[in-house]
Amino acid sequence: MIDISESAQVYLKGLLENQETEGTAIRIFVAQPGTPQAETCIAYCRPGEEENNDISVDYDGFRAWFEEKSIKYLEDAEVDYKSDEMGGQLTIKAPNARVAQVGPDASLEDRINYILQNEINPGLAAHGGMVSLVEITEDMRAVLQFGGGCQGCSAVDLTLKNGVETSLLDQLPELAGVLDATDHSFVENAYYS
Repeated sequence: MIDISESAQVYLKGLLENQETEGTAIRIFVAQPGTPQAETCIAYCRPGEEENNDISVDYDGFRAWFEEKSIKYLEDAEVDYKSDEMGGQLTIKAPNARVAQVGPDASLEDRINYILQNEINPGLAAHGGMVSLVEITEDMRAVLQFGGGCQGCSAVDLTLKNGVETSLLDQLPELAGVLDATDHSFVENAYYS
């Protein structure tokens, strides 16, 4: 899964010992996994803040919780700590965090992200735009966020309905539709004003 070097373990243990809440652990997850915006994160996790499906791993003097849906993106990941003249730096290398993982058992979120990154965004990039998934609602609607030249663009409704929504619904019939969460009042970079 993920390799936490001995120096990183010592560093993390020291940080956790300074926390006011006894039993505070760390939680490791990938935000926006399988997309170019993916970011591997380490956060404090007080008792009870872990998610139901998180996987617990005990290290020497501390516990780490790993988000279940992030596990495949954390394969071959490394956490290391190097001392330097400024004190030191914790580094995370996760070579698979941005790699779309869309096998037959992939989650709906992963399949949406795959379509957005590999089919939709290359076309939007010609206009300096992009779109990303914010969330999937309980009624199976994909909430999307437009950026770059698509934010504030006068043609965004056409792009959303005739392009993005059509592509997603054709390939993912379990989706009921898409919603746009973008603040289009910002028109500085809009492709069409």
